[in-house]
Amino acid sequence: MLDLLVIASVFVFFFLERNQDLIHDRDIWSQNSFSLLLLISFWILLSGRTKIYNITRNLTYIIFVERIIIHFLLFIIGLVLIRKVSNNQFFSSELTWLSLYFFFFIILTKSLVYFGIKYLRSLGINHRNIMFLQEDNSTEILKNILKERKDFGYKIFNYNQSEINSAQLIEFWKKNGIHTLFLPTENLLTTEIQDEIFRIAESNKVHVSLIPNLSNSDYFFFDLDYIGTQPVLNQKKYPLDHYSNFILKRSFDIIFSTLVLVLICSWLFPIIAFLIKINSKGPIFFIQKRYGFHEEIFSCIKFRTMVINEESTTKTTRENDARITGIGKFLRKTSLDEMPQFINVIRGEMSVVGPRPHMLAVDNYYKPKIGRYTLRSLVNPGITGLAQVSGFRGDLGNVEVEMNKRILADAFYVRNWSFVIDLVIILKTMVLVVAGDKNAK
Repeated sequence: MLDLLVIASVFVFFFLERNQDLIHDRDIWSQNSFSLLLLISFWILLSGRTKIYNITRNLTYIIFVERIIIHFLLFIIGLVLIRKVSNNQFFSSELTWLSLYFFFFIILTKSLVYFGIKYLRSLGINHRNIMFLQEDNSTEILKNILKERKDFGYKIFNYNQSEINSAQLIEFWKKNGIHTLFLPTENLLTTEIQDEIFRIAESNKVHVSLIPNLSNSDYFFFDLDYIGTQPVLNQKKYPLDHYSNFILKRSFDIIFSTLVLVLICSWLFPIIAFLIKINSKGPIFFIQKRYGFHEEIFSCIKFRTMVINEESTTKTTRENDARITGIGKFLRKTSLDEMPQFINVIRGEMSVVGPRPHMLAVDNYYKPKIGRYTLRSLVNPGITGLAQVSGFRGDLGNVEVEMNKRILADAFYVRNWSFVIDLVIILKTMVLVVAGDKNAK
């Protein structure tokens, strides 16, 4: 409503400023009232497509801004088309330019509201009361995320009853104002008890959210759709399966990589090569076989950062790894060892942004253990990726847990790719290159 009020105020003011002599003309007012109504209706209908007002608690700021940008681009295109087919002076070219100023105003106000609500939720205001049943590894990961991200605004209530009793469960919901019940898909509850939980949850207006197990990939390959009234599960089509998105990403990869190779690598490569040579014996480049798109094996090029050893293709690096050379530590810390992979990008084997390619031994070890692992191969591997800029890099702490987090980030990227997300990941990577990545080992 605030947006619609601003639209009406701004555009009416704009029209009156330029048509002072027509203020008392009733026909003009009648005509332009209809035009304003058309403008507002177009905004509302467009919002249903762009989801500009579908703001969930865990919506990232990147996707939030991306929706606003797409909404305004379509809105301006709509204004131009209306002006082309209409002689209505309300939709003048100046009105189109005015909408650009309105865009920056909306971005500013919506960003303030977005972060303001995030801050209030981090203080415990405007929270959702939630609970978990039949906890496992997947629920534990989710609980940790919700505890760390207080700005999501979730307050967890623990249900300590060992047996599920409908009356006790309903009393617990009412006493604590439970809004959402999280239930793992793989649990020890019988079919009858699960059916009863869903029934009483629906009766008591409690939302039920299912948490798929980390080792179960079925839920990530299908989307729920309807044929008539019959629900069906259709195989998922990811953003980069659409050829227009693929062309956009590939075009950007070629242009960006060419600029980096010509403007930066042309003088940086000789310097790094000289430092590697005087620091240790061996070749300048380290070339290793890795899985790429659809698990096709390719030769991944890096600057050599280790002394020559027989474990380079089977053993991952550890903290304070004795195999890493002096210059190798610097190259890894700044990610400069990955620069030769821009050649892989030009050759079409990699992308600037995507899931990082692992050693063949690592992929072969984790593939049967983590069901959604194969999602990574549905796009080209990247020089940098969402997992890396999110801190999931290197063998830190519990290796199995860290790998699960890394695969979760990669799966999110594959399912939610957008050009804006790629740009943000590149910017974050540049910051890490300058500041140094503490997780790079």
